[in-house]
Amino acid sequence: MAKILVTGATGQIGKSTIEHLLKKGVPGSQIIALSRKKEGIEDLAAKGVEVRLGDYFDYDSLLRAFEGVDKVMLTSAVAFTDRSTSHYNAITAARQAGVKHIVYMSVMRKEGSGRIMPGITESDLFTEQVLKSSGLAYTIVYHPPFTNTLPFYYDSNPYENGIKVPANNGKMAPATRDELAEAHAEILTTPGHENKTYSLGGSDAISFADIAKILAEIKGQPVPFTPITAEEYIDIKMAQGFPRNVAEFVTNWAVAMEEGEFEYQSGDIERLLGRKTKTFKEYITSTLA
Repeated sequence: MAKILVTGATGQIGKSTIEHLLKKGVPGSQIIALSRKKEGIEDLAAKGVEVRLGDYFDYDSLLRAFEGVDKVMLTSAVAFTDRSTSHYNAITAARQAGVKHIVYMSVMRKEGSGRIMPGITESDLFTEQVLKSSGLAYTIVYHPPFTNTLPFYYDSNPYENGIKVPANNGKMAPATRDELAEAHAEILTTPGHENKTYSLGGSDAISFADIAKILAEIKGQPVPFTPITAEEYIDIKMAQGFPRNVAEFVTNWAVAMEEGEFEYQSGDIERLLGRKTKTFKEYITSTLA
């Protein structure tokens, strides 16, 4: 059986991918969780998962971590870090260590849009290029926005304060982190995914205006909806305590959602999961409960 290493094992997607590998019956001894630190993955170690320490900026630590590994789930590094160097080191070390297949998690891009999401797009494009020219088998999975994080974009009490976003009826096709992680596990444990790309837009296309209607339906209370300018939204986020660069980053996502950057529904995630993804209403009802 192939040895599978998952990077970013302390993060939500990385950890969830490992949980789904275990659910699919992969023995813990065949799964390696890569982390910079031992804290935060004790629960995985307790399930028999091998933990290896490695840092994207310590090439030798990556070489040691990738020893004897067949497949790597390269969970992309977070924004506001040197993602290009991180990913380049991981791919190069994996190739040197004899890894055969890398699955990389990229952010969904609308075909031909040319939009650059600062902090994300350029490093994604670079990583995909490095991966495709590495000679390794690759799979690129394009992630839509996470259903889990959509409430972050509007007020924490929408019933009292309404929803004010730089968006209106533009559609997106989100999926939960758990659904995306399950799709990763399916790709890592079944044949036929080499040198393919999957666009993992969810089954339920919604807009922020739809979200206001859904929230109103759930509680039978109106949720006032107000489209605002990007600059007004940045001011709101900064008033909530975010530094300007983070406020701008969040705003870029909201504007991209409104402009259809993440609306493409290929059906790939449904084929990988064998079912439709959760609707926003299903997700939010379960969290409100």
